[in-house]
Formats: sequence, C-alpha cells, structure tokens
Amino acid sequence: MTAEILSSLRERIQQSRRAAVAQFREHERPDTLLSELRRIVDAGLRDLIKHCPLPAGATLAAVGGYGRGELYPHSDVDLLILLPHAPTREDETAIEQLVASLWDLGLEPGHSVRTIEDCEREADADITVETALLESRWLAGSRALMKKFDAATKSRLDPRAFFRAKRVEMQQRHARYHDTPYALEPNCKESPGGLRDLQVILWMARAAGFGNSWRSVAQAGLLTSSEARDLRKAEQAFKRLRIELHLLSNRREDRVLFDLQPALAEVYGIHATATRRGSELLMQRYYWAARLVTQLNGILVQNIEERLFPRPESDARDIDDDFRNLRDRLDIIRDDGFERNPTLLLRAFLVMQQHPELTGMSARTLRAIWHSRHRIDAQFRRNPVNRKLFLQILQQPRGIVHELRRMTMLNILPRYLPVFRRIVGQMQHDLFHAYTVDQHTLAVVRNLRRFTMPEHAQEYPLASQLIASLDRHWVLYVAALFHDIAKGRGGDHSELGAREVRKFAQDHGMDPEDAKLAEFLVRQHLLMSAVAQKRDLSDPAVVQEFAATVKDERHLTALYLLTVADIRGTSPKVWNAWKGKLLEDLYKLTLAALGGAHADAHTVLTERKDEAARLTRLAGLRDDAREAFWNQLDVAYFLRHDASDIAWHTRHLYHQVAPAQAVVKARPTEQGEGLQIMVYTRDAPDLFVAICGYFDAKSLSIQDARIHTTRHGWALDSFIVLLPEGASDLRAQATLVEHELAERLKDPHAAAQTQPSRGGYYGRNRQSRVSRVFPVMPQAELQPDERSTSWRLSVTATDRPGLLHALARVFARHEINLLMAKIMTLGDRVEDVFIVDGSALARPRSQMQFERDVLDALAGEEAQQRVA
Repeated sequence: MTAEILSSLRERIQQSRRAAVAQFREHERPDTLLSELRRIVDAGLRDLIKHCPLPAGATLAAVGGYGRGELYPHSDVDLLILLPHAPTREDETAIEQLVASLWDLGLEPGHSVRTIEDCEREADADITVETALLESRWLAGSRALMKKFDAATKSRLDPRAFFRAKRVEMQQRHARYHDTPYALEPNCKESPGGLRDLQVILWMARAAGFGNSWRSVAQAGLLTSSEARDLRKAEQAFKRLRIELHLLSNRREDRVLFDLQPALAEVYGIHATATRRGSELLMQRYYWAARLVTQLNGILVQNIEERLFPRPESDARDIDDDFRNLRDRLDIIRDDGFERNPTLLLRAFLVMQQHPELTGMSARTLRAIWHSRHRIDAQFRRNPVNRKLFLQILQQPRGIVHELRRMTMLNILPRYLPVFRRIVGQMQHDLFHAYTVDQHTLAVVRNLRRFTMPEHAQEYPLASQLIASLDRHWVLYVAALFHDIAKGRGGDHSELGAREVRKFAQDHGMDPEDAKLAEFLVRQHLLMSAVAQKRDLSDPAVVQEFAATVKDERHLTALYLLTVADIRGTSPKVWNAWKGKLLEDLYKLTLAALGGAHADAHTVLTERKDEAARLTRLAGLRDDAREAFWNQLDVAYFLRHDASDIAWHTRHLYHQVAPAQAVVKARPTEQGEGLQIMVYTRDAPDLFVAICGYFDAKSLSIQDARIHTTRHGWALDSFIVLLPEGASDLRAQATLVEHELAERLKDPHAAAQTQPSRGGYYGRNRQSRVSRVFPVMPQAELQPDERSTSWRLSVTATDRPGLLHALARVFARHEINLLMAKIMTLGDRVEDVFIVDGSALARPRSQMQFERDVLDALAGEEAQQRVA
C-alpha cells in the first residue's frame, strides 16, 4: 500500500469525522453521531482491506462497543481478526501490515487474532472477552467463517452462568468506585449509575433471551413503559456526556474531571447562580441521573435473576399483614400496597431495621416504592402517624444509616424532607468536602453511629464513652441531617439550618429540650472546630467564652460528638490526630470550666508552674537550676505553653541558657502522627523565615507555632509538624530534624535568603487539580487583639507548597513579630490565624501595605499561573 493511498484514506476519514462532529453540534443527537462515526470507520476499513488483504479465509469483525454499532470520538476500534486455522508465517506478515496501516490511519485499534477455538477458550476464562464477542459484527472477509463463529458463540452461551459472572463483575467494578455514583470526578462509563450499568442490563437480558433493547426488555415484562422511557433518556444523557468529554479533552477521557466540569457546564448552557457555580449545577444533574440508573439497575437485575432462577413463592413467610420475607428480602404482599396505604412508604424501612434477617428489598417492593413515591406530599408529611414513624427510624438500635441511604436512593427521604432534596447531589467545590452535601450528611450520621458500636470503640475512645452516657443521643442524628441542609442557598447556612431544624422539631413533637439542643447543634456546628484550631486554648478567657456559649455538659458533649463526626465525614484528608487532640483538649478544659473551675490568668500561671516544677523534679533537675532558667522567661511564655512542654524545654535548656549554636530538639507527638520541635537560638530577624523554609523543603506541615523571645534576647520557638504521607519511624525523623535544622540555623540570614528553585523541591506542583480549577479567593483580615497589644491576622487561601514560607518572608520584610500561629488546613484550603505585633502595625499606611503584601503572598501561585 503506497503512502499516497494511505494519506488520502486517512484524510478522508478525518474530514468525515469532523463533518460528523459539526453535524452533531447542530442536532445534538448522540446515537446519530455514534452511528455515523461507526459508518465512517467501517467504510475506511473496507477500503483498507482492498489494499491490505486479510489472510485467505479470514474474517474481520467488529467487537465490543464498536461491534454494537457505537463509536465515540476517541474510542479504540475493537477488532477481531478471525482465522480458520492457526496463522502461518504469511498470515502473520499480512496481519502485521494490516495492523500497522490501521495505526497509520489514526484509528488506534484494539485488536486480537484468534481462531474460533481460541475465542471459546478465552471466553471461558474471561467474562469480558465473552461479552465483547457477544456483540461481534462482520466487517470484511469470509462470511461463512463469521456465520460459523456466531453459531458457536450462541451455542455455548449459558444464560445462568453468564448472569452470575456479569453480576460478580459489576459488583467488583462498583467496589473499585467505592460503591457510589457520587464521586467528585465520576467515570461516566464505569462508575455506578453510569453507561456500563445500562449495558450490563442489556447484556444480561440478551443472554437470557429477552432482547437487546429497552423496548424488547419492556415487552418481556421486565420493565414498565415509563421505566423504559426513563432508562432511554438517561442512556442518551450519558452518551452525550461521554461524547462531550472526548471532544473537550481531545482524547479518550471518560472521567468528569474537575478541569472539564466548567467547560462542560458552558457546553450545556448551565450558568452560575448567585450562590452556586455552573459546574456544581451540572454535577447535580449528573448525580440525579446516576441515582435513577442505580435504582432501576437494582430492580432489573433482580427481575432477570428471578426469571433465570425461579423459586416458588410458597417459601415466603409473612411478617405482618403488609409485608413478607421472600428469599430474605422484604416483599410487599399486595402490588398496590403503597398506593392503598402510603404510610407503608416509611414503615417499610422501619421493618427492614427491625428484621436483621432481611438482606434487602425485593424487586417488586423496590418498584412499588419507586412508582408510589409521589404519594409523599404535604398531606403525607402532616400526618402524625408518618411523623412518628420517621422519628422511630432515627431511634432504632440498628440499621439507621443503611435505611437512610436506601431512602435517599429511592427518593423517599428527599420527598419526606423537601429541604433535603435541595442538597441531593449538590457538589461543593470548596476544596475540603470530598462528597456531595447529601452524602456528607449521611457520612456524619454514619460516624455518629460508629461511636455507639463496641467494635469501633478503639477508634475514638472518648467519643464512644461520651455517647454511651448521652441521653437520647438520637437527637444527634436529627442535628446531623440538618447541619448542612441550607448549603447553596446563600447567607449563613448554619443560621438557616437552625431555623429548618426548629420547624422540624416542632412539627414532629420533639421534647422542647431536645428541640433546643438540635437547634443549638445546627447553629453552632462549626464553632468548636474553629475555637480548637484557631484560638489559643491556653488562654483561660478563650475557654470561658466557649463555655458561656455551650452552657452545660449535655450541649458540650453533643457538640463535641457532632464536630468529630462532621470533620471525619468531610474528607479523608481533613482529619488528623492533632485536630483530634485539640478538640479533646477543648472539651476537657470546657468541662472543667462548666464544673466551676473559673481560673484567672494568675491561678493558671501558678498551677502550670507548679506542675512543670514537679515534672522537672521527677527528671532529677534541681530547683535552683530550674529557677535560673525560668528567670529568663516572662509570664507570656508560661501562659502559652502547658506544663509538659515547659518541663521538656527546661530539661534541655537549663544548662545552656546562652549556647553558641542553635539547640534543636524534637520528639514524637502524643498521637504518634507528627513531631513536636523546639528551637532555641539567638533571635534574628530572618529566623522564622529560615525555619519555615526548612520545614517546607522537608514537606513538614506546620500545625501549630508558638514564638517566644526570652528576656535576654533568645528565641524559644515551639512547633507541631505533621510528616508527609508514608513517612515512618518518628524517632529517626526526630533525630534527622535535630541535626539538619541546627546546621541550617548556623546562619539563619543566609538560610532565609534561599530561593525556591524550579528544578528542585519547590518547583514540583503538589496542588491538586481541584485547587487549580476552583481556587479559594485569598482573604486577609487584620484586627487588634481584644486582650493584648498584639494583632490577630486571619488568612484564607488555597493551600500550596511554600505558602507559610512566603508569609514568613512578608513578616520579616515588614519587621512583624510572630507570637503564635494556628494552622487550620481543610483539604486544599487553609484558614490560618497569626498573632503578631510590630511597629508597622501602628501606622495606617504601613499596615495597609502589609495587608496588601500578605494578599499577594496568598495569591502568588494563582497569580503566576494566570500570567503564564
């Protein structure tokens, strides 16, 4: 085959493809485009065969999606070269020339070369191969061989074995995608509720002899006409989405990536509102469609199973007048049961909780619930019986999370709580929520439930202990359901949610004290996390202020439990043991304050020094040696450090009050997740910059920093840092940090001048894709501290490598002294608080310049990317 012929054929295929895509942009009919792309490649292959003939007696067949007659813009062209016998050397040469020419045409073939016997052997070993061959289609070559192949494929197909294998394969695929259609970047082909789930139904139906179209499946009695219509509509929506993904990315891309979501929203004409991005609205539509497919997939797979593996209904055992146990599934006795008595739409889930032998719901029950969901209207919601049933579901000892998830999937919970419907499938592009609002909400309920289970008591011992002693802890589940219910509306979602839960409590006749608790929890669900991570817990006034808000032990305990469950349900990256310690410390300090321990600063100072002195004596330190060192420290130091830290510092520094070189000591934190690091050296303007530069270079994430200067001008700085993922052997890491940081601080000014290099550590981009696509708007707020002469700088930004290092440079440039840093990292978002002072802050003009430079540092990476 000459290069000219190949080039001409390639150009013709490309032109035809471009024309087909242009036509698609006008009519937007997915099936038309997929068929046209298939037709173009069919014609191109047949032209190619004229110049690169197949081996004698061979057949060229399309398989897989291409065999089905669908070809996406950048999909592989799946081909089977079927031979009548084992290939000869001449056959192999001809096949190699053909395949090479396919690549030259730009078709990206996925090909196999087999005899019929090879196909049968491969199909026996791999259900994926068997499925692909099931959709084979003749393209060129021997029709007789193709006919023989078709006959062999059909004769060996065992519908029951095929069904079992496809179901297992589907379950394994769902597990790879965490059994949820609600992924942040779902794969529209492979994720649960995507195209593959639709194809599985048709493959199973075809193998069982029920046809290979939605119409034929409906005619076989497996689907209602409305279900067939819904599935057809969802199928077209997913096909179009997959086409758009290929066209936008210009490659074979089936994932709805963050980078593509804004562009997809534009293609679909979905525009942002005052409170939500267009991409968030797009993804909500996706999740609704995926939920529909997931639901109908479950019904249809059960229906096909019941046809293939029939069992007498005499096996059923009545549970009550309305439900029975049919093969360990909840079955509605009358097909019109839910229509006749809509209250059963809630009671079905209560029965599931009360009968642990039930493994699920029958297809008949699922279908009946699905088609009767419209009966949940305003009158249904006002019915006292239904309101009592809903509270009973939340009060059961088991099955709460399972049934709430099932109620959400079947659209029962969103209909019963219309405010919940607004958050179903609602994406949160805020860089720290890894789930949609409804899935996050149910995850919080799940985490609360885990606190009640003995098998999980070792995960959070304090939480498990507290929930066991909390009266009517089911009120926590109500608060969890409503804590984010007002997300996406604009305004303060905590306040709006508090109003919603107040109305719910009134409507459902909750005890007044329980109602007040639920309202308090929703209104204040962010408070404890903010105080623990952003405020100085060593300050008695901070604890007293928080105690005045929570008022009593029940409110404190409930808020602690909800806070831990909420953070844990946000994202796997957000929670860490340090945050857990801060929350636990705040809980215990507040509990003491509520119990009457109203200590003033003088009392706290005395008690802390007494405890630190006791610890140093246990370590064998003389009182006079300790006091000599303590005389160099002022009151602020003792108020900012706990007794354990004071004793640790003292043991290492009492004998070297003015060392010639920096003293660096490190030890594992109590939680074993990071290091506590102490730096003692002569103070210098660039010291904090140099320390931050070292931590940044080593991927050590600062969680807490306490900066102190002694009376004689020495810096005594303390840090809590988390190690990079995968780091182990904390003691070895501590030894390494002690040596390397001490070496670096021999000349802190030179160390501070070290600039990030594009080729080294600083040059690599650790930002996630979502943070690049949906960056946080940098914010900086500088306010005088209420109880001192210092200032409080609060910053919010997208997390990135070197961010704290960049801020440290700004502090040094403006001669700003850092007294304390509270680092709050939420996934890819940071919300940090710095307590600072400096003469520049007393002058309005220099203060404004400092704030501008802080904002520039926060936005530095984003600004550089925009310029680039």
